[in-house]
Amino acid sequence: MMRRLLIAALFLLSAFPAFAVNPDEVLSDPALEARARALSAELRCMVCQNQSIDDSNAELARDLRLLVRERLKNGDSDEAVIDYVVSRYGEFVLLNPRVRGETLLLWGAPLVLFLAGATAMVLFVRRRGGQPMGTPLSEAEKAELERALKND
Repeated sequence: MMRRLLIAALFLLSAFPAFAVNPDEVLSDPALEARARALSAELRCMVCQNQSIDDSNAELARDLRLLVRERLKNGDSDEAVIDYVVSRYGEFVLLNPRVRGETLLLWGAPLVLFLAGATAMVLFVRRRGGQPMGTPLSEAEKAELERALKND
């Protein structure tokens, strides 16, 4: 019985995400490490593409984490580190792209689609609002309904 519980516990714990930051990457200064972790969460792993470099186990993600930490140790600001990585890998490396001319459609599309859907719903409801639903009951159907209601 104890063995089954242990196996079940190990199985459940294996579902938790593993963090990719290795102990040898962690900076001794907690403030710099916190900045590094925050920046790493904003940068996309170019191998995995749907994970941040903080979550990825790819070798390139490790290199980028080390690069971020090295730049921070050299005194770069957070913005300077991001700008440096973007200059090397392009805007795609950012998990949340900057609002610029090229990304305006990306940022505006959800709002435009929402407004279009809301407008379509309003128009649909207005058109359907004045129209009766179904056909009116015939005299025979009305009489049958009256009989059914009296019997209850």
